[in-house]
Amino acid sequence: MDHYDSQQTNDYMQPEEDWDRDLLLDPAWEKQQRKTFTAWCNSHLRKAGTQIENIEEDFRDGLKLMLLLEVISGERLAKPERGKMRVHKISNVNKALDFIASKGVKLVSIGAEEIVDGNVKMTLGMIWTIILRFAIQDISVEETSAKEGLLLWCQRKTAPYKNVNIQNFHISWKDGLGFCALIHRHRPELIDYGKLRKDDPLTNLNTAFDVAEKYLDIPKMLDAEDIVGTARPDEKAIMTYVSSFYHAFSGAQKAETAANRICKVLAVNQENEQLMEDYEKLASDLLEWIRRTIPWLENRAPENTMHAMQQKLEDFRDYRRLHKPPKVQEKCQLEINFNTLQTKLRLSNRPAFMPSEGRMVSDINNAWGCLEQAEKGYEEWLLNEIRRLERLDHLAEKFRQKASIHEAWTDGKEAMLQQKDFETATLSEIKALLKKHEAFESDLAAHQDRVEQIAAIAQELNELDYYDSPSVNARCQKICDQWDNLGALTQKRREALERTEKLLETIDQLYLEYAKRAAPFNNWMEGAMEDLQDTFIVHTIEEIQGLTTAHEQFKATLPDADKERLAILGIHNEVSKIVQTYHVNMAGTNPYTTITPQEINGKWDHVRQLVPRRDQALTEEHARQQHNERLRKQFAAQANVIGPWIQTKMEEIGRISIEMHGTLEDQLSHLRQYEKSIVNYKPKIDQLEGDHQLIQEALIFDNKHTNYTMEHIRVGWEQLLTTIARTINEVENQILTRDAKGISQEQMNEFRASFNHFDRDHSGTLGPEEFKACLISLGYDIGNDPQGEAEFARIMSIVDPNRLGVVTFQAFIDFMSRETADTDTADQVMASFKILAGDKNYITVDELRRELPPDQAEYCIARMAPYTGPDAVPGALDYMSFSTALYGESDL
Repeated sequence: MDHYDSQQTNDYMQPEEDWDRDLLLDPAWEKQQRKTFTAWCNSHLRKAGTQIENIEEDFRDGLKLMLLLEVISGERLAKPERGKMRVHKISNVNKALDFIASKGVKLVSIGAEEIVDGNVKMTLGMIWTIILRFAIQDISVEETSAKEGLLLWCQRKTAPYKNVNIQNFHISWKDGLGFCALIHRHRPELIDYGKLRKDDPLTNLNTAFDVAEKYLDIPKMLDAEDIVGTARPDEKAIMTYVSSFYHAFSGAQKAETAANRICKVLAVNQENEQLMEDYEKLASDLLEWIRRTIPWLENRAPENTMHAMQQKLEDFRDYRRLHKPPKVQEKCQLEINFNTLQTKLRLSNRPAFMPSEGRMVSDINNAWGCLEQAEKGYEEWLLNEIRRLERLDHLAEKFRQKASIHEAWTDGKEAMLQQKDFETATLSEIKALLKKHEAFESDLAAHQDRVEQIAAIAQELNELDYYDSPSVNARCQKICDQWDNLGALTQKRREALERTEKLLETIDQLYLEYAKRAAPFNNWMEGAMEDLQDTFIVHTIEEIQGLTTAHEQFKATLPDADKERLAILGIHNEVSKIVQTYHVNMAGTNPYTTITPQEINGKWDHVRQLVPRRDQALTEEHARQQHNERLRKQFAAQANVIGPWIQTKMEEIGRISIEMHGTLEDQLSHLRQYEKSIVNYKPKIDQLEGDHQLIQEALIFDNKHTNYTMEHIRVGWEQLLTTIARTINEVENQILTRDAKGISQEQMNEFRASFNHFDRDHSGTLGPEEFKACLISLGYDIGNDPQGEAEFARIMSIVDPNRLGVVTFQAFIDFMSRETADTDTADQVMASFKILAGDKNYITVDELRRELPPDQAEYCIARMAPYTGPDAVPGALDYMSFSTALYGESDL
């Protein structure tokens, strides 16, 4: 603030000594001063979104008085006391009076107690002191200043007008022609001065006051009746009113301000356009990557080998580990850029940015959701395919083993059944052949289950789409055809033997008993060998324990089986003993069976050798399952800590964004500390990823020790990173809005308290009804009639341009700051335009180049070019084209 001469100060403050006497002599002056001073104060207080009704009452607590001084001085006063006690009010008023005194103003008989007590005389005296210091003192005309300077300015401006003789600030203004002359001198198009008459002061005054209020933004400070009905109008009221005209018209210095405002608007426009281009490119690149990636994830072409499927699984892990994380960051940055752009557009009173079709944030989120869905399906398909191939390999090996055993058994059976040996055999030989055939039929029936098992396995391989199904089917068909042929040949031989049965004699019962006991025992040994050599697949410790228990039960039957073997061998030994004892002439071996004691002993020895091998295989598998169980517990121990940690951090971030602890900078600092702690937690996520990879490499598909999967942890981690980044961005935008709009921390806290009060579900957003209730609580008149609904729809279009159905806190404070703060609005741009245009209603290109920097001027001229009409002045632009060039088609 400029310093001024002490003598001048004493000169223009001298009338204060007669203040009380003046008011006592003429109470009408008090009424005029109340009205004028109230209007003058409100003309400044409305810039801060408030006003006063009663000048001696509304300044008693000192809050609006301090606010008035801050607005008119452009400086920050000491923080006011918010208490309701008298001592708090006196403290606030003293701060205001100290500030006035610091500007070199001598306060005469004005104390804080009188202002707090509502002393009308002291309050009016204080306001007049403020008006003199901040509205009149700095007026300087031809080496005169303050009151004399203002009077000289009025005399110079009204000199050419008839019937106007300004000699003072009371009688000279009663006829209203002085006010009309000032307006006509600067804005001749607003008043037809030639039609005014000196003998009609009411019309003159009302015309001047109405035009000033409507076109010059000078509030109506007096009524015409107050001036006409008073013999001598109050000098202070007239001086205050006239000073408003001086400041409205003294625009020589405002051209530069207008140019600066236009430069600022142009710079913001250029920056916003660059942000729009960056968003479009980043959105296009991300959508193109998603478009290329989804078909790869949706490719379900199966592989024939386990190695090929494991390679696909490894490629998928590379995608998760290397390719996707950068895209997650790009998506998060895209949302941050979009929110920042929308905030800047709202701050510059520009329409909300609408991306190209298909590139909205919602479109990207939808595409990302499709990607996540395809990714989840692809992983499930990979694991299912690995399980399927593992099952197929096991079934194929089992099929080959059973087929080989069956083919070995059937080898030569067809030739045996086709022999004609019974035609030349003796009666005893015929009977022996018949018994032998009966034993073969028993053996054939015993092998029926194996054939059915082979067919069932082949059918399952076909259902599971085994890649070598044709060779399996061919081999199975060959076995089935051979089996049918064996059945037919067996029936044919029985019929032949029965025809010669009358020739048969009873055969030695020992051979028969041997054959009957040897065949099932042989089948049992073959089944045991098959089971002992059978491969097994288990996934849990319980399954391997079950196999171990079954194997132990099998080993428990070996002593009884050995007794049966010895009994069978005893039968054969008994036959040999009888043959040797009775010298029986045996033409061959046992006619009832082909199973020899040597074969039984050989298979028995083989079974005994397979048992320890089976023990070793089960022991190794048990150790592997124990290792897998340790991997499960190791993963679960970390997942059960990390999962709740992520949830806790999400809740804490949500509380920080809702609660009002400290300033926005404190909240931002707190959030950045949270972000740092979250980033520092990343090694634990990586360690869990390593454990998860070990589990997958071990082909572990379930884990009973935890409900968390790696997919849950990944999704939670990504949501945590996105949430902290988005929350930080929201607070940064709130700071940007606060600084741009001049909102105090107390106002921000008040906005947040109102918002939180109506945010019943603590979601961080308000629904339409909640937002409407919040506005009503803040004093907005929004009824349920059509007019109220239309007004609310207009407000919703501002705070929710994308029609998402919710109002964020950022949009809420943007709206409130837009309603309360004095920013570079369209009215200011209009005023800047009219200052540059002067008495014309257009601006020329040459004027723009003269007033603006070269690059800003050329940018503005390029934007104006499409709006110059055929009727416009060549090389010039009217206001509508000018405003459309700067703000687009939005309503200014």
